[in-house]
Amino acid sequence: MGQSLNLVDIVDKQQATLWFFLPQFVGLCVFLLGGVAETSRPPFDLPEADTELVAGYHTEYSGMRWGLFQTAEYINLIVLSALAVTLFFGGWHFPWVHDLDVLGPLWFILKLVILVTAFIWLRASQPRLRYDQLMRFGWKVLLPVATVNAIVTALLVVWV
Repeated sequence: MGQSLNLVDIVDKQQATLWFFLPQFVGLCVFLLGGVAETSRPPFDLPEADTELVAGYHTEYSGMRWGLFQTAEYINLIVLSALAVTLFFGGWHFPWVHDLDVLGPLWFILKLVILVTAFIWLRASQPRLRYDQLMRFGWKVLLPVATVNAIVTALLVVWV
C-alpha cells in the first residue's frame, strides 16, 4: 500500500491517507502474531516450555549470560513494536493534526510504549500452545490468510 520499501516513504504515505492498520487490519494481525512467534513470547515460547518446571533453557545460564538472553528478548520485542508502529500506525506522525508532527519522536515513543505494554500484557495473560497447535495455526491459518491478504492488496493497489 505504501508503494515503496523505504520506511520513510511508507510513513509519509500514511500521513497523506489513512494509517495502514485500518485497511490492512488482517495484515497487522498476521504481522503481530508472526512477530510474537518469532520473538518466542508466550503463547509461542515453545523452547522455554520444554522443561517448564525449571524455566526451560534458562536453567543453564545465570548471571550475565541470563541477563543477555533477557535483554535480547526485549530488544527483539522493541524492534517488532517499532516496525509495527512504522508500517501500520503512522510512524512519527500524530493522527489528524499535522501541526503536532514537530513532536514526532514523542509520538513514536508513545506508540512504541503502548505496543510493548500490549506484548507484556499478552505474555501475562495467554496460555502456551503445544507444538502441534502452533504448526497447525501457522501452516493452516496464518500462511493462507497472509497469502490471500497479499494478493487482494496487490490487486487493489494496481486497480485503484
